[in-house]
Amino acid sequence: MLYHLLYPLHTEFIGFNVFRYITFRSIGVAVTAFLIMIIFGPAFIRMIKRKQIGQVVRDDGPETHLAKQGVPTMGGLLILASITLSTLFWARLDNPLVWLLLFITVFFGMIGAFDDYKKVSKKNTAGLSARAKLLLQILGAAVVGLFIFFHPGYDGQLSLPFLKDVNPDLGWFYIVFAILVIVGSSNAVNLTDGLDGLAVGPTVVSSAVYLVFCYLAGHAVLADYLQIPHVQGSGELAIFCGAIFGACLGFLWFNAYPAQIFMGDTGSLALGGALGSVAIIIKQEFLLAIVGGIFVMEALSVIMQVGYFKMTNGKRIFLMAPFHHHFEKKGWHEPKVVVRFWIVSIILGLFAIATLKLR
Repeated sequence: MLYHLLYPLHTEFIGFNVFRYITFRSIGVAVTAFLIMIIFGPAFIRMIKRKQIGQVVRDDGPETHLAKQGVPTMGGLLILASITLSTLFWARLDNPLVWLLLFITVFFGMIGAFDDYKKVSKKNTAGLSARAKLLLQILGAAVVGLFIFFHPGYDGQLSLPFLKDVNPDLGWFYIVFAILVIVGSSNAVNLTDGLDGLAVGPTVVSSAVYLVFCYLAGHAVLADYLQIPHVQGSGELAIFCGAIFGACLGFLWFNAYPAQIFMGDTGSLALGGALGSVAIIIKQEFLLAIVGGIFVMEALSVIMQVGYFKMTNGKRIFLMAPFHHHFEKKGWHEPKVVVRFWIVSIILGLFAIATLKLR
C-alpha cells in the first residue's frame, strides 16, 4: 500500500524514491510485523485467557509438559494478522504472487484454527480428523500448484541444489509435487511445534534465507549470475518473507521458555504452508529440505517411529517421537533442546545460502 501511495510522489520529493527498493521495504515490513506482535501481544494473551482458550496436553507426552496445560493457545491468529497486515502495508498489491501467498497462509491458518477450536472446546487432543485436515490441506495446496503451473513463464522443471545444468521436467506431475511439498512442509512445522520456541526459531531462519532467495530470483541479472531460476515478480515475495521473519521474531518474545502463549495448529500449519509455497513459487523446492532440516528431521522421526513400531510389533527407534521428545526423555532440559535445535537450524540456513556458489 505504501508503495502505491508514496512512491508516485518521488517526482515531488526524492525521499519517497526509497519505497521503490525491495531491500528497504523488506526491512520495513519486518519491523512492522515485529511491532504489531509486541504491541498487541499482551492484550491478545489477556483476551485468550479471559475466553479460557488454553492448551490441551497429551496424556502420553513427557511428564514435564503437564505444566503447559491451560497455557493460552491459538497465538497463530495474531501471527496471521501480523503477516497479513504488514504485507499489505509494504508490498506491491498489483503482484498476484503476493495475493497467492496471503491466500494459502490464511487458508492453512483457518484449517489450524478450526482444529485448535475443536481441541479446546472438547478439552481433548483429538481436534479435526487427520483425514479431513489432510484433504483440506491438499485442496489449498492444489490451488497453488495449479496457479503456478498455468501462470505465464512457469513450467514443470525442478531446480536442484549443487547441479546447475540438471533440471528435470515433471510436466503435469509438477502439480502433484507442489502439493506434496506444501502439505509436507505444513505438517512438518506442525510436528516440530512441541516445545517453547522450538518451531518459531527455525521458521525465523527459514524465512530469512528465503527472503534472500526471493530477492535474487526476482533480479534477472543476479539470478543469471548465480545460475538460479529467474522468476519474474518473485522479488516482491521477499516482502512476504520479511513479514514472516518479523512476526515470528515478535511471537518468540512471548513464546520463549516459559511460554506465555502457544501458536497452536493455527500458526504452525499456516507457517509451514507459507514456506512450502514460497519454495514452489521461486523454484527452490529442494532447498527447503536443507534450510528446514529441523522440520524434515522431526517429520522423519515420526514416520520412522510409526513404521518401525508396526513392523516390529511394538519396538521403538526413539524413546519418543517427534525427535525433540527423545532428548527430553534422555534428560535434556527443554531450553537446552530448543537452543541446540536453533543452532543446528542456523548452520543449515548458512549452508543453504552457500549453495548459491556450490553449483
